[in-house]
Amino acid sequence: MAYLTSEQKAELKRIAESIVAPGKGILAADESTDTIGKRLTSIKVENTEANRRAYRNLLFTADESIANYLGGVILYHETLYQKNDDGTLVVDPLKKLGINIGIKVDKGLVPLPGTQNETTTQGIDGLAERVQQYKKEGCSFAKFRCVIKIDKQLGLPTDIAIQENAQVLARYAVICQSNGLVPIVEPEILIDGSHNLEVASRVTERVLACVYKTLVDHHCYLEGSLLKPNMVTPGVLCENKVSAEEVGLATVTTLRRTVPAAVPGITFLSGGQSECEATLHLNAINAVQLLKPWALTFSFGRALQASVLKVWGGKSENLAAAQKVLLERARLNSAAALGKYDGEDSKETAGESLFVKNHVY
Repeated sequence: MAYLTSEQKAELKRIAESIVAPGKGILAADESTDTIGKRLTSIKVENTEANRRAYRNLLFTADESIANYLGGVILYHETLYQKNDDGTLVVDPLKKLGINIGIKVDKGLVPLPGTQNETTTQGIDGLAERVQQYKKEGCSFAKFRCVIKIDKQLGLPTDIAIQENAQVLARYAVICQSNGLVPIVEPEILIDGSHNLEVASRVTERVLACVYKTLVDHHCYLEGSLLKPNMVTPGVLCENKVSAEEVGLATVTTLRRTVPAAVPGITFLSGGQSECEATLHLNAINAVQLLKPWALTFSFGRALQASVLKVWGGKSENLAAAQKVLLERARLNSAAALGKYDGEDSKETAGESLFVKNHVY
């Protein structure tokens, strides 16, 4: 049986720790062509390669101080290879700042036969070859998303869905590690539904316990991996609202019961929360007075980009203003990752819900 060498382990550990260095998190800019098209359509911009490139350039050419807040950026395949008119790569500014380049390697959700509307994720076939190529292109980490649904009436999630997705994530993780990329393991539990905080906690605990048992079974090197979970929050339709402090305590309690201390960092997805809400909850998680052996930081897509996109509006004259918004949101989330976020001025866009039912990337 082939195991990682001590040199491979050391490199994976170094990369994972650099991504979640104190005060640093991840910008998830890995939206598929269809998904980024929906975002562009929302600001009345056509979904063309040129417009997608212009928007990603906006994100990647902000002031170099963004390197103080970002340890990594997750890309979509197209973006990794996109070139500007002068022949430079769109991702070159990130590389120059020493920000780790990551890549989305899953190929989306597919129905899981024998279940009621549950899913698994495709993308394992041919993954080793793709990872090898991405490594050559300068990527240092990858991301693979699986989705779990809560539905009390249907008895979801089922054990078969939890176990199937854990197996897929474990196979992905060890394929990445054997080919030099740090795997970010993402078992997202959707906030769709009316379940309360207690149910969300219980399901998250079941899922993470199964994921880590399976990762260990597959000989995943935990020190060279990262977790991208949901925060433990009630369903979006739940009538019993809870405080940020309750979310923080429920999330940390669940993680303490399931995630080994060997894992360097936990990079939370925002999962449809508003920008302000995601930042507030991240800060509350870091403020919990319990032993937390991992870095607890962000891997936000919509919660870093929603206001940026609206300010930009597809107009070059708004570029500087949009980049200023990006820097500010990154700074605020960096502070939250250190438990030092002290709120912000009320901003209409930053408080808007970003929930999308059955969200896909």
